[in-house]
Amino acid sequence: MHDDAGGPGAKALRQHQFRPPPGSARLLLVRHGESEPVVPGIAVRLLAGQGDPGLADLGRAQAERACRRLGRMGPQAIYLSGFRRAAETAAPLIESLDIEPHIDPDLREVCLGDWEGGIYRQKVAEGDPLAVELFSRQRWDVIPGAEADEAFSERVSAAIQRIADAHPDQTVAVFTHAGTIGQALSIATRAEPFSFIGADNGSISELVVWGKRWFVRSFNDTAHLGDLEDQLPQEPGWPEQSARR
Repeated sequence: MHDDAGGPGAKALRQHQFRPPPGSARLLLVRHGESEPVVPGIAVRLLAGQGDPGLADLGRAQAERACRRLGRMGPQAIYLSGFRRAAETAAPLIESLDIEPHIDPDLREVCLGDWEGGIYRQKVAEGDPLAVELFSRQRWDVIPGAEADEAFSERVSAAIQRIADAHPDQTVAVFTHAGTIGQALSIATRAEPFSFIGADNGSISELVVWGKRWFVRSFNDTAHLGDLEDQLPQEPGWPEQSARR
């Protein structure tokens, strides 16, 4: 202890508050609104071999609220995965800001191979043993024909870095998917693969990218959804809780 501690002329040091470093990019990762339900026996629309449903009515309401919130957060660029549900979620923000969106296919959801087209939802809801193994091992490629986890991680990492490098000192709204958001935040924190797998529909997660350093600022922010959350059905426990893609 110094006798002169706190003496005349001593400068008070306030607690540090995070500020995005100069040249960094602020990425707002938005999970699309709830998509149309899967009805066994009715084919799900596909795009490049992956399920491409539109939004359910609740999903459109979630999109409206998410986009109003995003509009106040000052995005200067908008990115989409290319899937219909992401584009429909972003539509209110695109219209209000009059910004031409960028399409980056590397933002698309993980490809589930033989379980695409709504089969994943059915298998998880049924408690299929392979679904249980998938969550136990935290690997998507447990599913036959699914995208290799290493390839998925590589493309998500490349997409995030590419977007950040193109938008220094800017805020970017990125409309994407639960698996993609989970993978990005897992990469940023070096966490277990499925640590951030549970992003809700219409949620916003924030990632600040500065060079090769990624800072997670928030995950699964749903404050803007308000009473819409009361309309969600009661979900069964893990792993069934991740059935809605």
